[in-house]
Amino acid sequence: MIVDGVRTIWCRELQRDDISVHDDFFALGGQSVIMARIQGAFIDEMGVEVPIDQLFLNPTVASISAYIESLGAVTPQ
Repeated sequence: MIVDGVRTIWCRELQRDDISVHDDFFALGGQSVIMARIQGAFIDEMGVEVPIDQLFLNPTVASISAYIESLGAVTPQ
């Protein structure tokens, strides 16, 4: 599932294991450098390019996962 892949990336990059799908990236301590690493991980691990503005507009695992799913066929690599 896309949401599992997104959550795994967020947990690793934010160095937390307690992130829920509804936690806000910025409330978790997220900032631009971490966001750039997450963006790169989406490309490398999920094969999907997510524009940085979409990461700002979708600051939860659930919302960014829904955005990624809306892009069409995405298969975790």
